Amino acid sequence: MRTLLCAFFLFLIPAAFAQNEPLPFRRAIELALQHSSGLAAAIADRERAQHSVEEQKDQFIPQVVMGSGLAATYGFPLSIEGASPSIFNVNTQSMLLNLGQMDFIRSAKNELNAANFSAADRRQQVILDAASAYSQLDTVSSAINVTKQQLESAERAEKLVGDRVLEGVDAAVELTKAKLTTARVRMSAANLQGAADVLRMHLAALTGLPAAQIITSTETIPSLPEAKQQDEIVAQASEGNPAVRAAAEQAAAKELKARGERKLRFPTIDLAGQYGLFSRYNNYDQYFNKFQRNNATFGVNIRVPLFNPAGKAHAAASEADALRARKDAELTKQQFSEGTLKLQRSIQQLAAAREVSKLEHQLARGDVEAAAAKIEAGSASFKDQEAARIAEDEKYMNFLNVSFSLDQAQMQLLKATGGLEGWALGK
Repeated sequence: MRTLLCAFFLFLIPAAFAQNEPLPFRRAIELALQHSSGLAAAIADRERAQHSVEEQKDQFIPQVVMGSGLAATYGFPLSIEGASPSIFNVNTQSMLLNLGQMDFIRSAKNELNAANFSAADRRQQVILDAASAYSQLDTVSSAINVTKQQLESAERAEKLVGDRVLEGVDAAVELTKAKLTTARVRMSAANLQGAADVLRMHLAALTGLPAAQIITSTETIPSLPEAKQQDEIVAQASEGNPAVRAAAEQAAAKELKARGERKLRFPTIDLAGQYGLFSRYNNYDQYFNKFQRNNATFGVNIRVPLFNPAGKAHAAASEADALRARKDAELTKQQFSEGTLKLQRSIQQLAAAREVSKLEHQLARGDVEAAAAKIEAGSASFKDQEAARIAEDEKYMNFLNVSFSLDQAQMQLLKATGGLEGWALGK
């Protein structure tokens, strides 16, 4: 019994440690792709578009229907749903010449291309969402650690000021100021903890993991490549972006559909065939000169539309829909180009801001060291040192925030230029 208990606890110990292991960045992205409902829906749309292409093409393949038209006949053998009563019948029909249908097939292929691009864009969006949430949670976790240090420094400073007020060295208002500083740090800590909980819950929904098990690992986040500022990158990105191409393919599909609707005014030719096994109890031998059990018809059905105002109106509506889709595609491309250019320029600004915040943090760290030296020389108090430490932590928090904003902009630019998946998954 003791041996079984030992084995049981030895089994539980690795599991307990496994729950506390950090979630690597790449694994988080892979899980998000596996559990994304939006991506699954986009893949389903792609499969539907593929079957739609097959449906349109199969109109030129003969369809065979087998059945029976069993019926009791009194008098002349009347038809049942347009066919003579028969013990057994086979009907076949297919398109032979239909110019409009050819455009419908091309339209379906364009819709399939649009579905493929939409699925690719959705995949990129899932990667961006997961990468952004992971990176932000990692930044917030670092900020929480900094806030803990700030709170410790603020509480020490508050105690020092309180002692100096009791000794009559400082005025009472100084203690109020110190308490206000501590309260602000506590408020910042509460806000950061709330943000971390929300981000962890969001990652849990994306990856399918329990929120309590999600711990980020800074070392697993790949370094972002340097953002290029060439203007031609914007044009190249707009030509290859999945969302832009999906809009263009959708517009082309609608234009082909409208053209096909117009071509329905042209003559069409269908292949048709029919076989029927007749019976004497349907009175065929009484009303026709000769009775024959096996009967077949095979030929073509030619239709020439002469007057169809409803079809004309439907074709005009399709053309208006195609025009709207084309303008929407142009607008999508324009908005994407503008957004990509703004991302490029904002990255320049954020990179400069990060450099400024980095230098400010270095200066603040120097002030802490200077305050420590003054304390040893007897020309400063511990209150001055704690104030310098709080200022240093604030500068570091600002550096973290600016760095995160820069990372976000760089990830969005990678998505726009098609390099996001290669960066996130190492492909």
